[in-house]
Amino acid sequence: MIRFENVGLRYDMGPEVLRDLTFEIRRQSFQFLTGPSGAGKTSLLRMLFLALRPTRGLITVLGRDVATLSRKDLPSIRRRIGVVFQDFRLLDHMTTYENVALPLRVRGKEEREYRQDVVDLIKWVGLGERLNALPIVLSGGEKQRAAIARALIDQPDVLLADEPTGNVDAPLARRLLRLFLELNRSGTAVVIATHDLGLMEQVDARRLVLADGRLEIYD
Repeated sequence: MIRFENVGLRYDMGPEVLRDLTFEIRRQSFQFLTGPSGAGKTSLLRMLFLALRPTRGLITVLGRDVATLSRKDLPSIRRRIGVVFQDFRLLDHMTTYENVALPLRVRGKEEREYRQDVVDLIKWVGLGERLNALPIVLSGGEKQRAAIARALIDQPDVLLADEPTGNVDAPLARRLLRLFLELNRSGTAVVIATHDLGLMEQVDARRLVLADGRLEIYD
């Protein structure tokens, strides 16, 4: 679904921060992306969801060469890649329901077409009783689950999660991991960027390990 071939990345005229990355995110796969702070995980995630283009090399997303994508092509490709950001990025003046429904509203869909789907998804992540709550009254774990629901509302082929358990306690981290595993079993490819070794040890999954700008893969 996503393939990197000899990809390198530098910022301005500085040295390459990522070098010779060659790997693929397969359909319906599950993997962790890890490595020390400053290793380039966030930069790699940004390239995966097309917010950043490489300095060199080839990235193919859903059969399309990223270098040839026009600006008008990007939205339709990005809708197939869900992203859960570490800082949630919920809009404070919107309820849980409104935040999750926002990607559909932006595309001009009528609420009658999606309301039940949004409600069902919010219940699936365990926030049925927080449907009309504003972010200010949600806990960190509840905000994280709302962010996950928003990333899933377009039924993406790939879900990227940046440190999704970084702001929650161990029991909730395990609950979030179960959500990601259930999502993966339903057919979505999942990439979780994390420092949490305890989380990774709970699942026998592929590991993409960044260090010194290079990637090692452990299947």
